[in-house]
Amino acid sequence: MLPTLALVGRPNVGKSTLFNRLTKSRAALVADQPGLTRDRHYGHGRLGTRAFLVVDTGGFEPQAKEGIVHEMARQAEAAIAEADVLLFLVDGRNGLTPQDKVIAERLRRSGRPLHLVVNKAEGMNRDVVAAEFHELGCGEPRVISSAHGEGVRELLELVLAAFPEDEPEEVADNGPRVAVVGRPNVGKSTLINTLLGEERMIAFDMPGTTRDAIATPFEKNGKHYTLIDTAGLRRKGKVFEAIEKFSVVKTLQAIEAANVVVLMVDASQDISDQDAHIAGFCIEAGRALVLAVNKWDAVDTYRRDQVKQDIMRKLNFLGFARVHYISALKGQGVASVLQSVDKAYAAAMVKLTTPKLTRVLLDAVQKQAPPRHGNVRPKLRYAHQGGSNPPVVVIHGNALEHVPPAYVRYLEHVYLEAFKLQGTPLRIQFKITKNPYVDKS
Repeated sequence: MLPTLALVGRPNVGKSTLFNRLTKSRAALVADQPGLTRDRHYGHGRLGTRAFLVVDTGGFEPQAKEGIVHEMARQAEAAIAEADVLLFLVDGRNGLTPQDKVIAERLRRSGRPLHLVVNKAEGMNRDVVAAEFHELGCGEPRVISSAHGEGVRELLELVLAAFPEDEPEEVADNGPRVAVVGRPNVGKSTLINTLLGEERMIAFDMPGTTRDAIATPFEKNGKHYTLIDTAGLRRKGKVFEAIEKFSVVKTLQAIEAANVVVLMVDASQDISDQDAHIAGFCIEAGRALVLAVNKWDAVDTYRRDQVKQDIMRKLNFLGFARVHYISALKGQGVASVLQSVDKAYAAAMVKLTTPKLTRVLLDAVQKQAPPRHGNVRPKLRYAHQGGSNPPVVVIHGNALEHVPPAYVRYLEHVYLEAFKLQGTPLRIQFKITKNPYVDKS
């Protein structure tokens, strides 16, 4: 499983800025104003080949007893409980505060591995900045600037060194790992029970019955699978109960560890932003995906038309995924879901030869060349496969840094169509060919 790093500290010490840098995103709002982050915020980052999860939290005030500050503290407490390691951020410019001491005492009592991070130290002497924070008793202070990136890589290397690198899974022997995800009470456990032919998972008409990600080996028609039942992902602002505090991280870790994700939605409910967020995380993780619309037998024709329109409007970015309308309870359409899982897995693990990839690339460029950037037009010369699950196509050429995102999406679509890869996203990477004469005069 991926290590989970929780960013904790009082308000306005730069936790969200560090979160954005670690995840290489702008997912967390950042402003010079305390209290901007309230809910827990999840993302995934990578250092070389090492992947990890990051949890951003609001300003932590453990002594708060009521109001929004108290709810923010509860969110931070949940992040502490579900983390593998804590990054305790303090402000190097404002110096040590009484609130830092209160938080340090709480974090020491958690028993979690703890790193003290002195932020906002750009342009300052590291030893001088760190000196007063030794008083917190949280080990050697690590001085960084999350805004400028100073010291962040060294901090990550130190933190991740304590976790063993994941060994490649024996996918040939064990078959695909299939994670079933979705909001609470959409029928995930019922689907798995139907596939297994027995009531292996607790299925009950109450949201939140499943609390952990549960993996079950499974064989069907001579093929091996590992089915992973996950806890329902609620909107983060509604995850307060202590018993649910591990659910989100366990589900995100299950998505990362899976080869194929079955995203379940409820036909009797509207497609929500949360469904779109879950789908977005699956795509960001590069996972093959099958969309299963459950409880199809329980809705009338008018409602069915509404659901289909909702999917087209809110989940239109899942154009590569097969959609199945099923009843997990009655077993209707369940067999076709498993067939789509097989096809999505095959597409995700496909091996593509360099000549075929290059031929498709040149045909695509001839049909629609990349737009000019000033006086320069990017030149795409040849392509080869750079990885699987998802398939990665590495394109070599010149001036590729000027290829716009819209043209990248065009190339992704061309490759998916050319090789009939349904059920998996595809990644395009560019590698610029260096001119051997550029340094010669």
